[in-house]
Amino acid sequence: MPYAYKKWNELLPGSQLQLDVGPLSRTDIVRFAGASGDFNPNHHDEIFAIRSGFDKVFAMGPLSVGYLSRMLNHNLGPTSFRKFQVRFVSQAWPGDILTCKATVTKQYKESGEKLIEMDTEVLNHVSTMLVTGTLIAVPQG
Repeated sequence: MPYAYKKWNELLPGSQLQLDVGPLSRTDIVRFAGASGDFNPNHHDEIFAIRSGFDKVFAMGPLSVGYLSRMLNHNLGPTSFRKFQVRFVSQAWPGDILTCKATVTKQYKESGEKLIEMDTEVLNHVSTMLVTGTLIAVPQG
């Protein structure tokens, strides 16, 4: 599926991107376990998760970052990232609806490239922050 990537001059400070995903299912979590190789039983075994002190199984942090990365790639282009940093803040649970957001904080030129800086975040449907981060990118539009 071809994407119409955003152009640098469209991404002024304050511009926002957003993607809503979900609700997360246990199948989403298990599929990501297979793709990532993260077979920690807290992510797929209900009894193990409860015995570990959790209410139920929960998603891996990188799953939320994967949705955030998908949104950024679909809007900026697959080779646009120059630096991407994230911090995991809280867990995503089955049934959560995730909102991935990115806000342009700076637009500039450096070494012949047209760059943007963005603050990024993933929240769930009750506004719990799951992931925060920053991105420096060269939009490919």
